[in-house]
Amino acid sequence: MIYLDPPFNSKRDYNLLFKTPKGLSRPAIGREPETGMSIFSDAQITAFEDSWHGGEQAEREFGEILRQSNTDVAELMPALRAFLGENDMMAYLVMMENRLMEMHRVLKPTGSLYLHCDPTASHYLKIALDGVFGKKNYVNEVIWKRTAAHSDAKQRSVHFGRTHDTIFFYAKSADDARWNPQWRGYDDSYLDSH
Repeated sequence: MIYLDPPFNSKRDYNLLFKTPKGLSRPAIGREPETGMSIFSDAQITAFEDSWHGGEQAEREFGEILRQSNTDVAELMPALRAFLGENDMMAYLVMMENRLMEMHRVLKPTGSLYLHCDPTASHYLKIALDGVFGKKNYVNEVIWKRTAAHSDAKQRSVHFGRTHDTIFFYAKSADDARWNPQWRGYDDSYLDSH
């Protein structure tokens, strides 16, 4: 089983916050009067940028897609490129498609993949997954409401609140896939009352 929670192409930078000593390379920045230790300040570094752009790397990966043996993907990606054009979404899909093909390759016949995404690209990722796994191996779409999600719909907004993510569930082979039903026993209070 593979659970995949990739970048969502949100066009945002995600930062890692930490404390760091000030001015280790600069003399006499400051010391705590009581301890003589270096003064610490909040700092951050970019953990990753969730923005994708075309360029040499994207073109190289697009070429790899066209040369691989999955003819559905080799036909799908040029069609998506013709529809979307050369843009950030296409660069993102090229990056994802190459990785999805490799994940499909290493899955056992009984394996499955769960891809977590948000509405930014979920509709395109579903098509990309159909190309890699085959339409017949699509099992489920799970809608996952974000825990304690605050709706992003505010006064005068022009859309409903965006409060969920999607998890696409694909089997490597629908005929060989294993499924373990999920269940939990009833509460004692429920059993007593019913």
